[in-house]
Amino acid sequence: MDTLPVAAFLPHRYPFLLVDRVVEITAGQRIIALKNVTINEPFFPGHFPDYPVMPGVLVCEAVVQAGGILVCSASSHNNDTSQPKYALLTALDKVRFRRQVIPGDQLRLEAETVRRRGKFWKMRGSAFVADTLAAELEFSLATVDPEAGQTGSTHTDGGAS
Repeated sequence: MDTLPVAAFLPHRYPFLLVDRVVEITAGQRIIALKNVTINEPFFPGHFPDYPVMPGVLVCEAVVQAGGILVCSASSHNNDTSQPKYALLTALDKVRFRRQVIPGDQLRLEAETVRRRGKFWKMRGSAFVADTLAAELEFSLATVDPEAGQTGSTHTDGGAS
């Protein structure tokens, strides 16, 4: 799954779409995706001009977006048209950064479902550069359908993830 199908599962667009390709997906269970980090990323001129490092929150966001694809593709895979269209971030836990991410790196984003209860998904994720762990985290997503007026009050980031 390359950029166009990825964009069908996520509401994000440039400059905030942080998943370039999905290389493996097991519906509702596990996803492996890629993010190519280039010097042209809009955050590098300010973070930091003389030492470009991808902000840790954006590394987490990329993993969460991969999780969002997993969640949204699960309902698509089951031909369940009643399932909500967006997966919004509700929690980040146990976040650890192990390696800096710099221009030229390719992030391998992995996310797996830990449990699901109704519209809430608990997931575990990680980001690797080659075989080196760059970040690990646990996160929760809640599914919503804005067209159905189900925006609720469970999201914390205005729908960014």
